[in-house]
Amino acid sequence: MPIALIFGLLVGSFLNVVIHRVPLGQSIVFPPSHCPECEAQIKPWDNIPILSFLWLRGKCRGCGTSISLRYPAVELLTGLLFAAVAWRFGPTWWTTTYCLFAAALVAAAMIDHDHQIIPDSISLGGLVASLLVVPAIQAHYGEVWLEALVRALIGALVGGGVLWFVAFLHARVSVAMGREFEHWPGEGEDIPRPGEADYWLWFPGLGLGDVKLLAMIGAVVGPAGVVDTILASSLVGLILGGAQAIARGALGRPFGFAPAIAIGTVAILFLPPFWLLRVL
Repeated sequence: MPIALIFGLLVGSFLNVVIHRVPLGQSIVFPPSHCPECEAQIKPWDNIPILSFLWLRGKCRGCGTSISLRYPAVELLTGLLFAAVAWRFGPTWWTTTYCLFAAALVAAAMIDHDHQIIPDSISLGGLVASLLVVPAIQAHYGEVWLEALVRALIGALVGGGVLWFVAFLHARVSVAMGREFEHWPGEGEDIPRPGEADYWLWFPGLGLGDVKLLAMIGAVVGPAGVVDTILASSLVGLILGGAQAIARGALGRPFGFAPAIAIGTVAILFLPPFWLLRVL
């Protein structure tokens, strides 16, 4: 567990770079980490997770600009997640897989919170990696590889398909009831019509990023696990959305759903199958 915690802190430091740069289309490798205010390159000893933040008292060594508390928070969160996964699954390949899975969820959640987008490099990249890795690990532990692959594919289809159907139905019912939306995808202001390609992909208020993220999750946790995830995510999203509406007076305004999905997914890694249905 201590090794997992330390490794998680280091990965969390890297995730801060991913969260900041990927939505802006910037390289996560070059240039090296630097202060966004004075652009001074951050030295290795000033980039130690959490400790450097405390040593520098939350300020840049070069210009004294305050460093957001979110940087050490992401590092600590990732470290604790890695430690929890190591405690739950022990010295197995599942620990490595779920740690990387958790890291992808943290990045997706933070980016969606900031920008209301989930990069394809995380969702689709994670989906492809999951379809390759998860069946291989299950085969390593004695399962039939083809059966494991089919289960992962079904999980991906269930995860992405259920959310796609809900979003599609919500959009069409809303339009039929005369609701107007603030933004329209693609060019122009016309509502996509049946027979047009955009008709099947137009989801005001819920993007395809959430659909693709749940497809990735389904490939990892399987059909039953992704059903649990959807139920838990819906409950968490209701709570987070309500809290945001009360705190900011922003009832009805869009917000990123990926944080709720991430919380729901982490919960199902540690709880028994269909736990939420039993509670409800």
